[in-house]
Amino acid sequence: MAQQVKTAPEVAVGPVTLGDPGPLGLSAFALTIFVLSVINAGFLSAANTTVVVGLAVFYGGLGQLLAGMWEFRSGNTFGATAFTSFGAFWLSYAVFFIPGFGVNLPVSSKGSALGVYLVGWAIFTGFMAICALRLNGALLAVFVALFLTFVALAIGNFSNLAFWGHLGGWLGILTAVLAWYAAMAGVLRSTRGPFQLPIYPMR
Repeated sequence: MAQQVKTAPEVAVGPVTLGDPGPLGLSAFALTIFVLSVINAGFLSAANTTVVVGLAVFYGGLGQLLAGMWEFRSGNTFGATAFTSFGAFWLSYAVFFIPGFGVNLPVSSKGSALGVYLVGWAIFTGFMAICALRLNGALLAVFVALFLTFVALAIGNFSNLAFWGHLGGWLGILTAVLAWYAAMAGVLRSTRGPFQLPIYPMR
């Protein structure tokens, strides 16, 4: 008689519950752009720009890339596209200051090259702002302010006028504040905090 083989009982596995990666991505972007914008606005000398490199790699860069991947896992195409792209933005920005990558822009065309770089990011941010129209007012405000930041910084690089760079710095600070607001609203919702911040849903 053939011996019966006992099999282990099947165990039902429920769906994996994920936390909301949005506040992480927003916070990572907010802090990184805040530090850079304080320099662009003229509060610190441009010689201090390298202080952003660590943030751009590990928080604004890797932090947002991770948030983007988790947004993909949760099915949020908008969040995944935004966080992954801006994580890559900060990593690409950090490369300008890391000698090992060999990015040495000619002085004669550096402003124009950075201007084109910023215009490209302004275009991306602009269409993401349009996509945010059906989400909520808090996110829309972040993307509109960031779009204006990129435009001002691009003009500053093309024209070599300090006014536009400083304006871009102030707009970047505003963007950081708005991003922190949206991040805090998300954390308060998840923790059932003692109060809630309105995000003005637009659906």
